[in-house]
Amino acid sequence: MNKGDLISKVAESADITKAQATDAVNAVFNSIRDAVKSDDKAAFVGFGTFSLAHRPERQGRNPRTGESITIQAKNNVKFKAGKELTEAVN
Repeated sequence: MNKGDLISKVAESADITKAQATDAVNAVFNSIRDAVKSDDKAAFVGFGTFSLAHRPERQGRNPRTGESITIQAKNNVKFKAGKELTEAVN
């Protein structure tokens, strides 16, 4: 499923136009992004939790040359599936 499929499904399920569904889906995604970006958690009971995970700077190796390189620190988005979602797929 991609974003377009999700918008179509929301429009059909909620009996609203695709334009309204697009606005709703974008609002949800933007809210999750803003929460995670501000180092807050976006937790949805039964579905899961989106959070920010910091990866510190570390040493790595260039596989071609074997040269040691520094991999910069960065933030990653982490998702932990909730109990109901996990049980639904198993």
